[in-house]
Amino acid sequence: MKIEEKIAAVVAESIWQVSGQQIDPASIVLQKTRKDFAGDLTLVVFPFVKALKRSPEQTAEFLGETLVKRIIEVEGYNVVKGFLNMVLTSGFWLEFLAGEAGNDRFGYAGEEQGPHKTGNEKKPVVVEFSSPNTNKPLHLGHIRNNLFGYAVSLLLERTGNKVVKVNLVNDRGIHICKSMLAWMKFGRGETPESTGKKGDKLVGDYYVIFEIKLRRQVAVLMAEKGLSEEEARKEAPLMQEAQSLLRRWEARDPEVLTVWKQMNAWVYEGFNATYKRMGVAFDKTYYESDTYLLGREIVLEGLREGLFYKKEDGSVWAGLSEHNLNEKLLLRTDGTSVYMTQDIGTAQLRYDDFLPRKMIYVVGNEQNHHFNVLKKVLGKLGKPYADAIQHLSYGMVELPQGRMKSREGTVVDADDLMDEMVATAQKTTEELGKTQHFSEVEKKDLYHVIGMGALKYFILKVDPQKNMLFKPEESIDFNGNTGPFIQYTHARICSVLRKAVPERLKQALNSLDGMSLNEKEKQLLKSLYDFPDVVLEAATELSPAKVANYVYEVAREFNQFYHEYSILNEPDRGISDFRLLLSQLTATTIRNGMALLSIDVPERM
Repeated sequence: MKIEEKIAAVVAESIWQVSGQQIDPASIVLQKTRKDFAGDLTLVVFPFVKALKRSPEQTAEFLGETLVKRIIEVEGYNVVKGFLNMVLTSGFWLEFLAGEAGNDRFGYAGEEQGPHKTGNEKKPVVVEFSSPNTNKPLHLGHIRNNLFGYAVSLLLERTGNKVVKVNLVNDRGIHICKSMLAWMKFGRGETPESTGKKGDKLVGDYYVIFEIKLRRQVAVLMAEKGLSEEEARKEAPLMQEAQSLLRRWEARDPEVLTVWKQMNAWVYEGFNATYKRMGVAFDKTYYESDTYLLGREIVLEGLREGLFYKKEDGSVWAGLSEHNLNEKLLLRTDGTSVYMTQDIGTAQLRYDDFLPRKMIYVVGNEQNHHFNVLKKVLGKLGKPYADAIQHLSYGMVELPQGRMKSREGTVVDADDLMDEMVATAQKTTEELGKTQHFSEVEKKDLYHVIGMGALKYFILKVDPQKNMLFKPEESIDFNGNTGPFIQYTHARICSVLRKAVPERLKQALNSLDGMSLNEKEKQLLKSLYDFPDVVLEAATELSPAKVANYVYEVAREFNQFYHEYSILNEPDRGISDFRLLLSQLTATTIRNGMALLSIDVPERM
């Protein structure tokens, strides 16, 4: 039983004995004591004042005296108005250290601790992230999506959940047809091999070419016919051709399908290379070209059952007035599908494939309305998984010059950004003179680890609900709240541990009894003690930022301790051994915390 549970149980029992009022111990919340007060755990006693018929101060005194008498780990307390601050013994913290020493999975829950099971099988959580379009390469916005989605998946897995990581590739639609049409009209048979470009970049170039050519036609129509820009875009010959290409695709025109398959194959090869470098992977990939067909069938069945309605132009709509929402288009006049149609089919396929208890969609906050409508439409259809859908939205990534725009070619390419991060890591590391004893292969690996660690940490330390401004030059710094600072702290600890023979760590467990702790040592132990709860809280709130910023605080506290106290050169062997164990658990905590962010931490830097 954790110390918080012991305290809550004694508090509940004491109140029942005095007042006869029963309180659920699980409802009693303990907080970490603020650093400006003496103590380790704080109990707010105001909820118990009425039952005990005492003032807040008297209530706190009564409970403090009771806890000191009945719980050996509580050695003292102080009262500040209605707050009871408890002081735990050094023995408690040392027992915690001894219990977790050598535990490589510290902070993670065992698989058997998963909260949701059906028979012998746990119902999985399906997490969708990435969801790229095959008309362009992955960019900075995709990086945040991929890193966020993958980290959320890892958090859920490490807290005992069965997770299925899925990708939905948007490989059909008008945006795909724009790239295809531009290549068919202006490409002259170019291929990735003939141009030396990654396939996704080559296709993305033709998406931009389409937009450039379209703008010229729009300008002419606006000037000659007096049309608005919106009207001109619809009437422009290129847009008309793209719409025709989409209809031919949905009619399974062999010529169109051949071009579509070839160009998508180029893109997939490019995507896979980027995913591998980014360090993310999926358990299953869905394709919109498959899911939209099932979605269309479901919509037409709903139309036959009177759940949806058809307008005079032949388009199919869902009425959502009972939810105070506008009607939603499900099928266009020409019978082609929209994003909502595809998502209806995708949800059904995932339910059929996995029977999940939850389906999490990691998609930017500009799609909040879309997913609200999706749940309502699925509810209208009577789907049992409508309420299982959760849109995990996140803020946009912006640059100092503003938002990125794919069709204008102003995006930050993911591959280019990773190249830049690794190059900056190399430059910074070499300037600091930290790689004199590394081979060329070791240097290359180290620069990749530091560069990607800097990028991932910079992205994931930000609250996912917030928009973020990306400044690469701020992310690679060996000081401050950055990935390289944390990585360097881990390498520093590993350097200390390498200098101690392995037997010392085993023998150190026998020297902990009766040892007293200084304030820095105790504070570091208190921070490490919080790690499992931080992981659980981050998983519950689906917020990797909580882990990222916690790990930074641990690294910062260790460095403060390291600069004030010697570890290996401490003359008292017992204290030295204890500090080795403390350092080892700190390294494990940093390593496991960063692993939840898919960040590697080197043992040498």
